[in-house]
Amino acid sequence: MTLALGLMPATRSTPRVNRVDEYEPSSGTESSETPSRRSSVYYPRPRNPFIASSSSPSNLLQIPSRNPTPVSDYYRHHPSGVSSRSVCSTATNTPLPSRSASPLPHFLASGSSSACTSDSESEPYESASPLLGTPRGPWWREDRRRWWMFGTPTRRRRRRGFSWWRRLKRGIRKIVQHPLFPSQPITIILTLLLLTILGIFITLLLIHILNPDKEPLPWRVYCSTPSPYNSERISLVNSGVHIVPPVNEISYQPPSFPPDNLDLLPPAGILIGVFSLDSSFERRMLVRSTWASHPRSREGALDGDGGNGTSRTIVRFILGQPSGHLERRIRLEMETYNDIIILPISENMNSGKTYAFFTWASNYAYVPPYYFNTSVPPPNFSYSNFTSSPSPLAKHDPLLARQDSVLKRPKPWVRPDFVVKTDDDSFVMLAELEARLRVELYNRPPPANNSTSTKLHAPRADVSVTSQSSLPSPPGIVPPADPALTSNDPMVYWGYLVKHRFMAGELYALSWTLVDWVARDPVVRTMTSGAEDKQTAKWMEKHPRANAVRWRSEHCWIYDHPRAGTVYSHGFLFPSEATRVKESIQGLFRGDEHMIDYFNNVSDSSSTQWFVDQPTPAQWAHSSVSTFNVRYTPPVPDLTVLQSVEALVEGSDMSSLREGSPMTPEFAWTHREGRRRRYENKRVGGTVVVHFVKKHVWWLETAYALLEGPEKSEAELQSRVDELEQAIDWDARADSDKATTQSMRKIHKLTHSSSLRTSATHRR
Repeated sequence: MTLALGLMPATRSTPRVNRVDEYEPSSGTESSETPSRRSSVYYPRPRNPFIASSSSPSNLLQIPSRNPTPVSDYYRHHPSGVSSRSVCSTATNTPLPSRSASPLPHFLASGSSSACTSDSESEPYESASPLLGTPRGPWWREDRRRWWMFGTPTRRRRRRGFSWWRRLKRGIRKIVQHPLFPSQPITIILTLLLLTILGIFITLLLIHILNPDKEPLPWRVYCSTPSPYNSERISLVNSGVHIVPPVNEISYQPPSFPPDNLDLLPPAGILIGVFSLDSSFERRMLVRSTWASHPRSREGALDGDGGNGTSRTIVRFILGQPSGHLERRIRLEMETYNDIIILPISENMNSGKTYAFFTWASNYAYVPPYYFNTSVPPPNFSYSNFTSSPSPLAKHDPLLARQDSVLKRPKPWVRPDFVVKTDDDSFVMLAELEARLRVELYNRPPPANNSTSTKLHAPRADVSVTSQSSLPSPPGIVPPADPALTSNDPMVYWGYLVKHRFMAGELYALSWTLVDWVARDPVVRTMTSGAEDKQTAKWMEKHPRANAVRWRSEHCWIYDHPRAGTVYSHGFLFPSEATRVKESIQGLFRGDEHMIDYFNNVSDSSSTQWFVDQPTPAQWAHSSVSTFNVRYTPPVPDLTVLQSVEALVEGSDMSSLREGSPMTPEFAWTHREGRRRRYENKRVGGTVVVHFVKKHVWWLETAYALLEGPEKSEAELQSRVDELEQAIDWDARADSDKATTQSMRKIHKLTHSSSLRTSATHRR
């Protein structure tokens, strides 16, 4: 039985459309407020048509029977031509409830029930329906037109494929969701701890692998080489040591330094540029009050030379442009001390400061002239005639220059023979530095075709590279007799040679000709960035006469502070200890004839080697003060301040003290060596530079060890007193014996005369 529900329009193809005001609150599940939440423009939705029975009139709507007309047939003949995919297959199996007609809620699919399968739920929003009109998705997925969008809004297509960010998120999600990933607080803490330990281990491993200085250097061998200017000829490897003999002799005694005629030569003109920072005011004051002005630094040990040797040596501090809050302070410091040079660059270390310094020196560097006559006339170089008025003097400038400045007509200043670059953590002994540079200034250069400069840069580190023919003449210096040689400007590159490649940056010197070329060469101008000491060595290789550049190295008397603990570190060294070191390993420079013949057959005669077939002995790098890579500790506790400084002297009794030793600190202090004995009664010949003086306390220790101290210690004075007393006693005893002898002679004479008289009496 069918129940007529109402009348439908005569035409089925045109469904009736209701507007918003035709909906009743009770006619469906959606409230009357729903349209107002959507959009100001409402798209009309057609009322859901009911399927008419075949037995009922066409103008009546009836509830379908058990076997109604299939929905697919209806849609197949419907004018909209919509496919039957949008209708659930079970929609016709459920009869409609007997209630009044009501519109289908807009959020339900047309002709579908709540029991639709997943296939119908997954239909795209683009599916059209004759009942719903224009398809619309949820409001949060609608492509609304925003204020920043122009033109017709277009639907953004979803990008296909995976971006790197999406892959990263998926990878992190997989890691986090892994069963082994920590999720509890205690496991998270332990995991972070293990990762931290692993990171530290990897960092230390990389530092160890990349660190080229893994073993202490054999400084004792450096101080025992045949020539103090060719210690780079010794090369150490794991399997042994290769040593180049200086001459074809089984035994060779190296010449001593300084040469006997050193003080007879005119002093060298030296400008020392101390690289400093605008904030390092205290360090500059330490330099001014110690090695830049101290008499023992400028005159040498013992009685010195009155400052004649360093009368042409001046010290200046090199700074970049100071910071804004320190500019006024630096200006006042310049006006007070007259020893600061500000370069027109920003402050840096490896970005062109060294090149800017040499450029400034080529234009404005001048040093004092010769103030006294020597037995040897001053040399005549190409730059000797360049003069300038005296610069403002600093308080630590040479005494002779300050005395000349008060005259009405002071002597003009001249170009320096050497320009030295050093750091403010280097303690420099001026007299020692000037003596060695003076030797190089007047030394005969080797032949150009046998120069050592090209041979010092051999790629192999296990073979000595300097040939006998390239060795300089022994330091018994004789000025060149040929006037033509004086016109050849010296080209000297002096310092501490590192791995046969460059001079270490704590101090190196360039002769004036090299400085002038560096400032004007266009190729060098493009090579200003990088490690400054390595860059300077590369400049020397670019010189048009690179084979004529003399590389001179000083390995024995340039070292790091004893407390530094680096590969270059050992105790404060003096000539007396260096002599004992030479005597202890002098056997290294003596070989049997069989060994020499063997190496003459396997190698070129110009690179003959002596080989010590044993691993590098630890004694060659042994120091009585410091140990490589170990923090320094005093030998025994409770030392006084002066005793602790004495314990930093290499080879001293104080440095050899240990717990339980029978020798006490008081005995070691009393029997220490005085300055005269340590310098072996010579003015120079000791430490040139102590580097890596990073702390002010270390600086004061170095100043006391190298600049202070008595000429003779208490034990030496007492020994001298004992010698005088012994001499007096000997003289007194000799006088007493002489008086006794004379008395005996008188007695004997008197006795003899009386016996003669007695004999004469008996004869009578």
